[in-house]
Amino acid sequence: MTNDQDVKVENSPKGKICLLPSLLTTVSLFSGFYSIISSINGDFLTSAVAILVAGVFDGLDGRVARLTGTTSKFGMEYDSLCDLVAFGVAPGLLAYLWVLQPYGRYGWLAAFLYVATTALRLARFNSQDATSLKNVFTGLPCPAAGGMIAASVMFCTFFEITGLMKDIVMLIAVYGLSYLMVSSISYQSFKKPETDKAKKFQVLVGMVLLIMVLATEPKVTLFLLAAAYVLSGPLAAGYHLVKGKKPVKEQEDVV
Repeated sequence: MTNDQDVKVENSPKGKICLLPSLLTTVSLFSGFYSIISSINGDFLTSAVAILVAGVFDGLDGRVARLTGTTSKFGMEYDSLCDLVAFGVAPGLLAYLWVLQPYGRYGWLAAFLYVATTALRLARFNSQDATSLKNVFTGLPCPAAGGMIAASVMFCTFFEITGLMKDIVMLIAVYGLSYLMVSSISYQSFKKPETDKAKKFQVLVGMVLLIMVLATEPKVTLFLLAAAYVLSGPLAAGYHLVKGKKPVKEQEDVV
């Protein structure tokens, strides 16, 4: 999922550059690049945190663009290119140097597949008709996939999980995340929640409680939250399959 300035812009002047959203996107790119440097230096925890920071700024750029009325085609394309680095190359390299390297060909192929599927997902979004966008994701959003890898590093570091089992699980997870990104499985975007005025206060209270839960032990709660979101798509698809219901036809909102 990238935000891609959150919407495709049809009527923006060609080549229009909006400073504030692009600056936030650049911070996301910087965080992704810093994650790569940290992975190369063997500082995997810092690399994981940098990916999560990139995700925060990736979520801000599109929202700021909408609020300020500065969405643009340039911003969308720039955001996609930056996302390939921050949520494709950076998590792929982190996973490879952290656990996949000892597996030789299977390890680097898994890392390459992750980067390739990230690029394919971004390309799929950019080629879609803007008028078909809805409040759902088709396939796992790229920041969520990268965040899952980063949260796994933090989780294993906190509990000092090592050994063959961790490596095998992460190898399978990288292949699984790669598949989910290019799949047709639907994920909730939470970008434009349809909440009436009467429920806005309850939503605000819920957000405060969520922040409190995340703050208790981020290395654990972030992992649980990321895992829950990643699994929500396949579980929902399985539920519809068992119930014999067709999921509502949806199109991708972000990559």
